[in-house]
Amino acid sequence: MDASLSLPILVGLIAVALLFDFLNGLHDAANSIATIVSTRVLRPQYAVFWAAFFNFVAFAVFGLHVANTIGTGIIAPHIIDERVILGALTGAIVWNLITWGLGIPSSSSHALIGGLVGAGMAKGGLAAAVWSGLTKTLVAIVLSPLVGFLLALVLVAIVSWLSMRSTPFAVDRAFRILQFVSASLYSLGHGGNDAQKTMGIIAVLLYSQGHLGEHFSVPFWVVLSCQAAMALGTLMGGWRIVRTMGLRITKLTPMQGFCAETGGAATLFIATWLGVPVSTTHTITGAIVGVGAARRASAVRWNVASSIVYAWVITIPASALVAALAWWAAALLP
Repeated sequence: MDASLSLPILVGLIAVALLFDFLNGLHDAANSIATIVSTRVLRPQYAVFWAAFFNFVAFAVFGLHVANTIGTGIIAPHIIDERVILGALTGAIVWNLITWGLGIPSSSSHALIGGLVGAGMAKGGLAAAVWSGLTKTLVAIVLSPLVGFLLALVLVAIVSWLSMRSTPFAVDRAFRILQFVSASLYSLGHGGNDAQKTMGIIAVLLYSQGHLGEHFSVPFWVVLSCQAAMALGTLMGGWRIVRTMGLRITKLTPMQGFCAETGGAATLFIATWLGVPVSTTHTITGAIVGVGAARRASAVRWNVASSIVYAWVITIPASALVAALAWWAAALLP
């Protein structure tokens, strides 16, 4: 594609990308606040402000490795044009709205990746994919909830052993305070990993249009815009999914909420530093299941957890199909 895309179209596509980022914050707000709300440590209206703040400041803590992966490691940059970007965002937004309306905590991250793959392959075929980066992302689909599960399980065991000589009241009071720390860390990890995906989309669009010179990079104004859009979306909440994540999978105590958030945050920190675009939804769900299973297997509502897994399985192909259809529709336009 040449670099003659008009300014209004370029601005419009950036606006659509920021809309996706806003919906990402709205859709995934539950990931950051479900546990602290369900344990009644913090009221929902205060929890969203807490989460939004840490979502926004995440850019000051993490590098931009995930943004670089999304920008250059999923679909070959030379394939990217305005139709591919529009198709990718359409696929991700449509799938996000469907799952948000149904209260299903699917992955905004993988909806975006599915959108990129669908639109990119619709244009360039199988050769459009950067298979090394895509394979790394697909492996993370399996590993992120598993790591979250195992870390939360281990944390519950450690904390339970350390708390054996304390009264239940003292344990509950201590972990009500500690949950503020764990929720902050998880929101920081969420903002650090998820907002970077939209940064990568906007940056590769600018790069494809020749606005970034010869080398791919992420302008600072893009960083601030994406962090702000995600924080604003988080402020709007996602109460349908909060109910599923915080109440329907398993009943949580403040100690369990702390372990779930800390295990999930550790997983996100590692993935973000490695540049892997993991799903915050997958991660926290695995951690919540882990703390429930640590109590006893029957404490987890496996029918709810399995329905969430089904949504995970179909997210990438569903968003890819919508994105491919959107690309073909855009290709028919003059």
